[in-house]
Amino acid sequence: MTGSSYQAVMARRNEIMKAAVGLDYSRYESGGIAFDYEGMMKAPGLGIAEILSIQKDFAIGNTPLIELKNITALARKYAAPGKGARILIKDEACNPSGSFKARRAALSVHIAREMGYPGVITATSGNYGAAVASCCAKAGMKCIVVQECYDSTGRGQPEIIEKARKCEALGAEVVQLSVGPELFYVFLRLLEETGYFNASLYTPYAVLGIQSLGWEIAQQTREQFGRDPDLVVATNAGGGNLTGTARGLKTAGCGAPVIAASVDLSGLHMASDRQFNRKSFTTGHTGFGMPYTTWPDRSDVPRSAARPLRFMSGYYTVTQGEVFYTTEMLTALEGIERGPAGNTSLAAAFSLAQTLPEEALLVVQETEYTGAGKHQNAQLSFARSNGVRITVGNPEDQVPGESIILPEDPSQIKARKVDLNRLRRSLIANAMGSRRAIPSKEDIAFLSEETASEEAFVIETIENYLEDKHEAG
Repeated sequence: MTGSSYQAVMARRNEIMKAAVGLDYSRYESGGIAFDYEGMMKAPGLGIAEILSIQKDFAIGNTPLIELKNITALARKYAAPGKGARILIKDEACNPSGSFKARRAALSVHIAREMGYPGVITATSGNYGAAVASCCAKAGMKCIVVQECYDSTGRGQPEIIEKARKCEALGAEVVQLSVGPELFYVFLRLLEETGYFNASLYTPYAVLGIQSLGWEIAQQTREQFGRDPDLVVATNAGGGNLTGTARGLKTAGCGAPVIAASVDLSGLHMASDRQFNRKSFTTGHTGFGMPYTTWPDRSDVPRSAARPLRFMSGYYTVTQGEVFYTTEMLTALEGIERGPAGNTSLAAAFSLAQTLPEEALLVVQETEYTGAGKHQNAQLSFARSNGVRITVGNPEDQVPGESIILPEDPSQIKARKVDLNRLRRSLIANAMGSRRAIPSKEDIAFLSEETASEEAFVIETIENYLEDKHEAG
């Protein structure tokens, strides 16, 4: 099928994507549920030494690991005797574009240049757009950033609008679109028309770029404290942040468990025109974190390299009010002003630190820059203008899209545990729903790896799924 209609372009999406990322995903398919994940990750042929070298050429990486002594002391006030881990933060805002996403952008832009693409396109409303624009400026390459920006009234979130200005300042062309399916359609058409490289968040290049972050965390804790961290907390959205960090820790020989943290936006639909501007976080929330954890291949490439359920040891949620409060806490107690989305993991860490021994090392895996539109005051003001009630009280009483409740006291900041087995069952059900055939032994082994669970758990879940499907008719 040819032509520029929505249906025609969607029918060509796999062909367009294959040409735009320089990777033949079909080489790693089994014909069933399973695919060769590690083979796909090895395809670029980049080890940690090459990754670090590429990023160094872009002045990216080697960001400081800072101990938050004042916040640690505050957490210990609310902890039982002997509890209250030392909280450290990896200050990724020190990267040229202001976030950890510079790491994945550097590898993507490097690969695009090496493969001879005339330019780079990325579809993102957040920090990744600025990261790609920054790396393209350094590499002397053309860049287009496609944003999902406005609702049907023409109102855009202040953070997204600010990010557009930053991308343009870095030399990128910015295409701003309204909420809905036009984003992917326009993105595909631009890829096809320009022949540019797709700097997707979900290619092996992008996730390999974040491995350096995990590697650095392991090396820096050893250098500064003489041992590995006891726990690493990562803000989770599409899963690449957690996946890359965990893989980097493993590459460094560090077995520290990695915990996912997301802002609880349950009840809000991310693609809803009415609800688009009633959320105060454009990333790091459950609207991305949950669906991408339970089905990673909903991304813009045939197989996502971000597969967080393989690597997470736990998943916790925090409220919007708790994150805004923690953002103020970081500024007031440590003199470090950083953006709210990156502080999602810090809010969870403040709570989790109170459950760990005082000698434990808890690493908050990243920060992000803040600015006019990304600042918590701008976000709260925008929420209020959209009819969201801002109050001080018990964060447990918040209703996403209707209220943001700032804690009255730091003791009210709580990391709420998510049932990982529920997420595992959901992933297996999604995998079953995407195929007609009964799973093979290879599929079951794959799903065991995919969910970090025993094969017996996978088989039981499949049997229950088939039984429920049979009963439903």
